[in-house]
Amino acid sequence: MKIAILGGGESGTGAALLAKHLGHEVFLSDGGSLKENYKAELLDKGIPYEEGKHTWTSIFEADEIIKSPGIPDDLPPLLDFRRQGKQVISEIEFAGRHTAATIIGITGSNGKTTTTRLTYHLLKTGGLNAAIGGNVGLSFARNIIENKYDHYVLELSSFQLDGIVTFRPHIAILLNITPDHLDRYEYKMENYVRSKFRIAMNQQPEDLLITNADDREIQDYLNVNQLAPRRIEISTHFSDKKIRWVGGSNPLIGRWEGTFDMTNSRLKGPHNFFNASCAIHAAKAVGVSDEAIQEGLNTFVNDPHRLEFVAEINGVEYINDSKATNVDSVFYALQAMEKPVVWIAGGTDKGNDYSPIEDLVRQKVKALICLGVDNEKLMGVFSPILKNIEEARSAKEAVERATIYAKSGDVMLLSPACASFDLFKNYMDRGDQFKAAVFEMMNVKC
Repeated sequence: MKIAILGGGESGTGAALLAKHLGHEVFLSDGGSLKENYKAELLDKGIPYEEGKHTWTSIFEADEIIKSPGIPDDLPPLLDFRRQGKQVISEIEFAGRHTAATIIGITGSNGKTTTTRLTYHLLKTGGLNAAIGGNVGLSFARNIIENKYDHYVLELSSFQLDGIVTFRPHIAILLNITPDHLDRYEYKMENYVRSKFRIAMNQQPEDLLITNADDREIQDYLNVNQLAPRRIEISTHFSDKKIRWVGGSNPLIGRWEGTFDMTNSRLKGPHNFFNASCAIHAAKAVGVSDEAIQEGLNTFVNDPHRLEFVAEINGVEYINDSKATNVDSVFYALQAMEKPVVWIAGGTDKGNDYSPIEDLVRQKVKALICLGVDNEKLMGVFSPILKNIEEARSAKEAVERATIYAKSGDVMLLSPACASFDLFKNYMDRGDQFKAAVFEMMNVKC
């Protein structure tokens, strides 16, 4: 079988390596530049490739195209390829055809990475033979070349789900659906919602779908669409730091009752308790013990730049949430704060509507440091709410200005609500510079 791979990132390279491993004739094409490590892997396996262009005559010789998520589905040559009766699929679909392992698939507009990493951590803590992949870590295809794992925990984007045909997660988690990437969905929310629900389209009655009981888009869809799998709905409302679930059952362990304590977990706030609850249910469904789950909750460390604890200096807690590049993410960050907040925000505004966080800012923020080239919009929205607003043009200056207002018992929170490209390479660079400024100050104070 001839397979053409479009896109040579981790997803495309992983698919090419798996296709070659399975004995297919493979050709990889990338319209941009390939990373040197990916080129080396392709050369080592004798996989022909091109970069900087797409030679469609060569691509159309394939029996099937595996497309990277970033390439739009409505690209005219891809439409022509489909008219020939041939399939254009995602790497997730391709890899899923070649494993009999248990698959836990996780999608949603927010919280996917945290929930995926936590679910994987709980399975590993419970002694299960598990791998993590999809949109985090290694690609699913690369993970199954040796096919040595019993469980795969996959973060799945809507773009990846758009390219599935038979892909079936035994456990699917749909965290939430808020407007995102609508330019890929004809600016119609209903199209985006349908895309997210593709995670459950091939599930069977013995499979499990875990959903958000309080998400309007999810509930509206479920009210008019019948789905095959068993369902568990989880509320996002938590009155304390306990996660409880009573009277549940699954084929592996029967009925169970569980209470898990989040006091010692690094995950903060109701949104993260909800993410943890989803991960707990998935872990219980594959037989992880309560003791292992509690240990996993206590030892889990999230990715950098996501409500990342940096340091505590003179009673002030410093938190790096540079990954919060939209208002929705900042809402969750502020909601999680239990101390007065000195808030560092700003950057490249993406047409933000700040009204959803105005009440939280009134309740929790004592000062705002606007970190950006153009802070006019931020200052215009929040100056009627906050007395203390200043501007900064670097992470170091932002920390210095914020220190004026931060007292013992406060939190200094970098949670920008904006993209980073006005002053930084990316959100990681922004977060790293924030941490460096905090550590520099710590050394000076020490």
